[in-house]
Amino acid sequence: MEGFFAQAIIYILAAIICVSIAKKLGMSSVLGYLLAGILIGPYVFKFISNESEGQDIMHGTEFGVVMMLFLIGLELEPKNLWKMRDLILRVGLAQVLLTSGVIFLLGLVLGVSWNISLTAALSISLSSTAIVLQSLKEKNQMDSIEGKMSFGVLLLQDIAVIPILAILPLLALNAPELMEGGNHGGFFDPYPGWIQTLAIFAAIGLAILMSRYAFGPLLKLVVKTHLRELFVATALLIVVGIAYLMILVGLSPALGAFLAGVVLANSPYKHALESDLEPFKGILLGLFFIAVGSTINFSLISSEPTKIFGLTLGVMLVKALILLGIGKFRKLSLPENLNFAFGLAQASEFSFVTYSFAFQLAILTRADADTLMAVTALSMALSPVLMLILDKTIIQREGMAEKKKGGESDLINEKNQVILLGFGNFGSTVGRFLRANGVEATIMDSDPDQVDFLRQMGFKVYFGDGTRIDLLHAAGAEQAKILISAIDSTEHSIKIIKLCREHFPHLEVMIRARNRFDAYELLDEGVDNIYREHLDTSIRMGEDALKKLGFRAHTVHRLGKQFRDYDEQALKVLVQFKNNRKEYISKVRKQIEMQESLLSGELSRKFSLNDHAWDSEQMKDQNS
Repeated sequence: MEGFFAQAIIYILAAIICVSIAKKLGMSSVLGYLLAGILIGPYVFKFISNESEGQDIMHGTEFGVVMMLFLIGLELEPKNLWKMRDLILRVGLAQVLLTSGVIFLLGLVLGVSWNISLTAALSISLSSTAIVLQSLKEKNQMDSIEGKMSFGVLLLQDIAVIPILAILPLLALNAPELMEGGNHGGFFDPYPGWIQTLAIFAAIGLAILMSRYAFGPLLKLVVKTHLRELFVATALLIVVGIAYLMILVGLSPALGAFLAGVVLANSPYKHALESDLEPFKGILLGLFFIAVGSTINFSLISSEPTKIFGLTLGVMLVKALILLGIGKFRKLSLPENLNFAFGLAQASEFSFVTYSFAFQLAILTRADADTLMAVTALSMALSPVLMLILDKTIIQREGMAEKKKGGESDLINEKNQVILLGFGNFGSTVGRFLRANGVEATIMDSDPDQVDFLRQMGFKVYFGDGTRIDLLHAAGAEQAKILISAIDSTEHSIKIIKLCREHFPHLEVMIRARNRFDAYELLDEGVDNIYREHLDTSIRMGEDALKKLGFRAHTVHRLGKQFRDYDEQALKVLVQFKNNRKEYISKVRKQIEMQESLLSGELSRKFSLNDHAWDSEQMKDQNS
């Protein structure tokens, strides 16, 4: 017990000191944790006696990666995951296949046997989920285009773990007698392949069904006890249970946890789960990075520095070049592409598992396994350093160049009850109406030419991107009552909605929708205050046409209001069928028939005969 507390103090103290120094110097916290691991490892202060002890600790703290994927899944609802299918299947699959193919061919050219080359190629094609996602979160880039592409690639890589583990035993050509003994911890390893495959699908199905039908009622039951510690324990049980289920069938526990998180994303307990599990995730991830640092074999590196550093830099360069090509094809800007490519250039923590498994199968010798593990650990340690250098040099310079093209964000020095984002044709009308009635708004627009033009016309407009949390803070979002998004991009509007819900829940958010289908997307996000830009104008034109045909003004006014109300109701009904074209068309026809029937009923009541008594003088003039 004393030894446990001593180890805990060493780990925590090393983390606090190294991470604090790293953040003070403007570095990533990942780099601080890795440095802490190196310092307390077997080659500096020797608090960890050997690399195997560090690897044991790392395998234990991989639960932090599992928890991180669970929490990410909670933020990504199934419909949003479906929207990412292009990134997962095309970008992710291209990265894994191209990287594996190139590394495999390079191995053959260098005279390495084909089975060792393929083992190394498949392992090297994977990237570190923990390092990449932690770095993206620290830089607030999870919702950026490069962040989404990186996440799509990592998801595909987690899925690729299944075939990689299945392929490895087939490569053990020289030691068939070891194939039964070698395993990666799966309960079904001794069974035939078809049983293992069936078990995998059954486990995934069971995880999804339990997440949908069992965990919700369980959490509801626990919530009724009003004991927060019991809720935390239940949340941990869910994550641990699903991770263990995946391990039993030989799958990545992180993938199972992610699927469970996605299914629970619509749960009413989503935010409580996030807030209660976040501290555990942070601590375990920190310990995981420390363990990675402690596994770097400096003895091997010092004995063969040229070979180890050459392989490490070669692997990272090949991966980065392939990813740069993919990013170029996807039309990423240079800063985005560099972030995407070099962010994923390291090897994966899962490589430690594949190399150990390959050693058990006698595919790799002990020397081969040690060399590849050293390359893996070194690439994971160098990745944050490389990204720091790129951030401070090329990415920062290119980013500054792009900012100069668009102008720097303005310093906002006013606080108002209303924040108005977007001041084009739609937004300027809203802004002028508010101003005419004595309500000042803090106005932001991301088009520098539009901002200059509006300033010349006497409007006080700030240049800035409304999707940036720092600019919303500067605009006084904490004190404001209403935020109006009049920008063109529905994607940006959705990002603004999410930022407001997380950081400014008191704000009443009003969103512009360009058309009915934009409105459907906003309804999917749970937005209540949606304003379609052409709806009122179209109805007003129809009202004027009816008046010119002899309808009384008040009748027309009432019919216009009823039509608007019916249309808003229909919008909420039709949103659930928007992805099924045949069903959507059928429902639209029924809604139109119902709407016309209701409006015809209003006219048939002959209320319009007496509507002149309710007409204003202006309306009477319009009818004369």
